[in-house]
Amino acid sequence: MMKKKKKKEDRAYSKKRSKIIVKQNEKEIIWEPNSGNDLKLRAITESLQILSPEGKIEARKVPEITNERLLSAYRNMLLTRMLDERLVSLQRQGRLGTYVACSGQEASQIGCVMALSQKDWIFPMYRDTGMIIEMGVPLETLLNRLFGNSQDDALGRDLPNLYGWKRYRIASFAAPIASHVPLAVGFALAAKIRGDDLVTLTTFGDGATSSGEFHSAMNFAGVFKAPTVFVCENNQYAISVPVERQTASSSIAIKAAAYGFGGVRVDGNDLFAVYSTVKDAVNKARKESLPTLVECVTYRLQSHSTADDWKRYRSAEEVERWRHLDPLKRLRLYMQNVRKIWSEEKEVKLREELEGTLSSTISKAAAIPPPEMKTMFEDVYSEMPWNLKEGLEELEELEK
Repeated sequence: MMKKKKKKEDRAYSKKRSKIIVKQNEKEIIWEPNSGNDLKLRAITESLQILSPEGKIEARKVPEITNERLLSAYRNMLLTRMLDERLVSLQRQGRLGTYVACSGQEASQIGCVMALSQKDWIFPMYRDTGMIIEMGVPLETLLNRLFGNSQDDALGRDLPNLYGWKRYRIASFAAPIASHVPLAVGFALAAKIRGDDLVTLTTFGDGATSSGEFHSAMNFAGVFKAPTVFVCENNQYAISVPVERQTASSSIAIKAAAYGFGGVRVDGNDLFAVYSTVKDAVNKARKESLPTLVECVTYRLQSHSTADDWKRYRSAEEVERWRHLDPLKRLRLYMQNVRKIWSEEKEVKLREELEGTLSSTISKAAAIPPPEMKTMFEDVYSEMPWNLKEGLEELEELEK
């Protein structure tokens, strides 16, 4: 009798403490911890979608984005795609070092930056070319970095895709997976202590969620209430490892529950869904100093990098299925058929304009000579130590 009573109480407690809400095509699991506070943790097991692959609105609430802002976002998405394709081609020609492509993930990257203010910082990963463009980095500056020429701010000292510019609020980072994620939390907490009204946003792939750095950063952010937005660009593969071999969780977003804050899963190829979700997360971080984990379900159409061959671990049919979900195509169809602000003629004209800009800017960056050898001794210390002075002197003797 006692056992039956306990089971009945457990069922009553379960009904009281947890519930499932089906909203449009979104399934939410709301969990309230038994600590007595009002904290609610949300894990989305099905991706939130606002804009369908056919360019139709699939939700009642649509984020307010002006025509001008939408056209700007599309331009940067198309520029990112065209630049990405050109850079892969340049690497194959031996004119560029290794490159990490981002084709297919433009909506996730552009949508995230659109949700930020002019004082917020990003801590991106090496695949975020679209974020760099949307943050306002001039094409010339970006290409100088990729070529590592003498006009590169880093003077060729970084790998091509390891970006970082203080004036554009882009924190520099290293190649090891997720090593930049704890830095975003630390930066946000330092700003919070100083009273600076800013939010940090950090991006990473699905593979990074298996790293210790990811979990340490999430735990620290949850405990100390860091105004940080974590964005997982779940592109289905960590190099050749599929996401189903990466985690047994029903989603990446649900992992936020373990650290005491909310997680949301969205269609990462839907600019509207990414923008509105990240916008809400940024507002929560700024007003309540609460972090959020946003999982953008997307797909990389290219290889992991130019040192990778995607045909060894995924089929052409799979790639083509994801091409149907192309973020550029759905936004273009929406602007053309719903907003009536786009047309085939405008598409051709924009592509021609961007092609001309890319060709001239690439030619200019490629023609700039590499940094002088002596720069490897400079800008290392505020005052050059004796051993570097000796090295510089030896180099100068060799160059005579």
